[in-house]
Amino acid sequence: MSNAPLMPMATAVWLVENTTLTFKQIANFCHLHEVEVQGIADGEVAKGIVAYNPIISGQLTKEEIELSSKDAERPMQIKSTDIKISNENLITKKYVPLSKRQDKPDSALWLIKNHPQLKDSQIARLVSITKNSVTAIRKKSYWNFNNLTPKDPVAMSLFTQKELVEAIEKAERRIKREKSAKKK
Repeated sequence: MSNAPLMPMATAVWLVENTTLTFKQIANFCHLHEVEVQGIADGEVAKGIVAYNPIISGQLTKEEIELSSKDAERPMQIKSTDIKISNENLITKKYVPLSKRQDKPDSALWLIKNHPQLKDSQIARLVSITKNSVTAIRKKSYWNFNNLTPKDPVAMSLFTQKELVEAIEKAERRIKREKSAKKK
């Protein structure tokens, strides 16, 4: 399936709707069966699939489509299958389902009990809750404190063990600095 376009069925839908290419040309380009492409044209296949424009994605050019439209025997050539995906400077908030949101205060309580050296801001960042909530949990004034049960956040996949270890090491370095500053 090498050299296939991204989202072949959606690409085939777009080609059927927007070009005069033959079913065979579209099928060969999208690595589909010719009968599937005919089913797309008849509205029997790919119902509900949103068409995907291969020109915008850089996989085809208008010229390539025009050349193949004029010659029914000419196969279309994919322009590029290498799509550069960069994760540099990409900060994404991880969605937490409603069923797991109660786990955040429980996890904060676990961190407070098991790693008291962590600052409220570190716990808030790790667990993705507000610093005020962490402070309230630490002071036992959190609105739902009596119903909290400490739960290991790493076991619940709120963050990784590596992130926890890094936060603990950072807290220990901070404590060392504070002790050495007091001695001076």
